[in-house]
Amino acid sequence: MVTLGVRRWETLADSVQGVNKRRNQDWYECRGTGSDEDPLVLAVADGHGSAVHARSELGARFAVDRFVGLAAHFGRAAHDCHEPGRLARLMTYARDDFPRALVHEWRQAALGHWDRNRPVVEEASREPGPEDKLVLYGTTLIGAVLTPWLFVAWQLGDGDLAVVEHDGTLSRPLAPAEEDLGDETESLCGREAWRSMRMYWAPVFEEARAPRLVVLSTDGLSKSFASADGYREFVAGLAGRLAEEGGTGVRKVLPEWLAQAARYSGDDTTLAAALRSAQDAVVDDVEQAADAGGPVDTEERKTET
Repeated sequence: MVTLGVRRWETLADSVQGVNKRRNQDWYECRGTGSDEDPLVLAVADGHGSAVHARSELGARFAVDRFVGLAAHFGRAAHDCHEPGRLARLMTYARDDFPRALVHEWRQAALGHWDRNRPVVEEASREPGPEDKLVLYGTTLIGAVLTPWLFVAWQLGDGDLAVVEHDGTLSRPLAPAEEDLGDETESLCGREAWRSMRMYWAPVFEEARAPRLVVLSTDGLSKSFASADGYREFVAGLAGRLAEEGGTGVRKVLPEWLAQAARYSGDDTTLAAALRSAQDAVVDDVEQAADAGGPVDTEERKTET
């Protein structure tokens, strides 16, 4: 028996300004419950922050806001993805059309802001072209949507998506084959930016196989470690603490962890995560035991999680 009911997730998120930074260029959002009608959407964006990208903190906010709206709409449309052919059509949309729609909406938001907030310049100065205006708002973006049926994530530029699967396996499914050199990275302000957007597609055919933990973070976190192994150890430790203490305890110390990372990396550091709730995991164990015709000790399972 496969029961696909309302997915319950616990979320935690925070952002810390980098050392010697004039302002935090990152933005994030966690919204929704993970049900068919109210998909869980996570997003983090990292504005580039240099003088060339003088309005990038706004670009990051525009990116997150537009992603959240589009991803929630996509998640609600996925409620019937079990119908024949529907899953394939959704995957094609997520791979091809979603990135184009997101980049289009972000560009419209940035250009609209420019029109409303033009800098004071000499009358004879040349009006910059659209691409030059968009560079001011340059930002990266990582976003994910989770429903009872589906887990999809997109990434443009640096930062990290880490996933702890139902069996404890940890992966970084959107990590590039080769890391960007220095501070170079793909950006929403790039020409044809949608072509550079990476997608992770993971249908959930059984509730028990849904991920335990999904973590999105800007590169201020991963850059604070000497190697990728350090970042993986951090995520594994986060998963362990969450399993032991739940989100409440970790939420209290998260700002301190991010502040320490920001001191090492010197960069703004942001994390948004979704933890599959202990109650939901217990429900899955009960259903699996019922399918097998055997009992399950729910009190023991609650203690373990």
